[in-house]
Amino acid sequence: MTYPYSICLGEILFDYLADQLEKSLNQVESWTTYLGGAPANVACGLVKLGTSAALISSVGKDAEGKKLVQLLQEIGVDTSSIQEHSYAPTRKVYVLRSQTGEHEFAGFGKHPTTEFADTRIKAELLPESLFLNGEFLILGTLGLAYPETRQTIYQALDLADQYHLKIMVDVNWRPSFWPNPDDAKALIYSLLKRVDFVKLSLEEAEWLFDCTNPSVIAYRLDSVEGILVTAGSQGCTYYLSENEGKVPAFSLDIVDTTGAGDGFVAGFIHQLRQYGVRRLQQPGVAKQIVTYASAVGSLTTTKLGAVTAQPTGKEVETFLGSNLG
Repeated sequence: MTYPYSICLGEILFDYLADQLEKSLNQVESWTTYLGGAPANVACGLVKLGTSAALISSVGKDAEGKKLVQLLQEIGVDTSSIQEHSYAPTRKVYVLRSQTGEHEFAGFGKHPTTEFADTRIKAELLPESLFLNGEFLILGTLGLAYPETRQTIYQALDLADQYHLKIMVDVNWRPSFWPNPDDAKALIYSLLKRVDFVKLSLEEAEWLFDCTNPSVIAYRLDSVEGILVTAGSQGCTYYLSENEGKVPAFSLDIVDTTGAGDGFVAGFIHQLRQYGVRRLQQPGVAKQIVTYASAVGSLTTTKLGAVTAQPTGKEVETFLGSNLG
């Protein structure tokens, strides 16, 4: 049996993207559904680039849950560890859109955030064999908002430590997912103390650390190997194995920014697999890896939906060849 290189843990859901731009929730006339959820997006992005990935999550025993699993399987993500909850529904997220492609979360329909299946990922169902044979664990932070999934995250961290997996967290701060947003900062900060690589947006870095300098953030977290701070059109600053730098953003016509950060994470992990973590000590390699990740993130914004525009490895190489050559 072939085990996946990367394990993504967290929410999978349907993004309901507004078909009409610049409209409020009550003004939108129609919506189009897309596969979503940051960990699911990362898993899809990795597979499209050529790195195998599994998703650990939970869906409802409903048509939406079955459809999401089917979509993942069609892409090639390992779905054997997706749990099915007996009564909690699969999550839906309504997303408003601006003329410039920016998005705004507008709620979860008729259910409160605590009632969805992804809030109930069960620790006792974690597949130890995945951790025994995997290389990377990739997490978001939204699951920390819910006690049952939070315990599963902690159990996954323990398994990752036991079997010597590298761990990456994308902070992905979304206050609307948290029943008690005031709890978030301490829980997220505690999680970041246990991982190897952290990706934050500029706003998340300010919120968590009152600082956007990746080397300062790395010093405060003490044990991390790398910090990546993304800032949209301003590019990405990074601190990787004591190498600091900045990569400018690629200029593309943006259609939808949903999932751009997830594409970036997928590109970064895919490149770490190609080069090996030790080669981050080489300044040129560190910059090349971040440049590749930025290209994946940028290409992800060129179509609607977080997964639709995710590029293949060949498409990224072609893009970089024409933009850096």
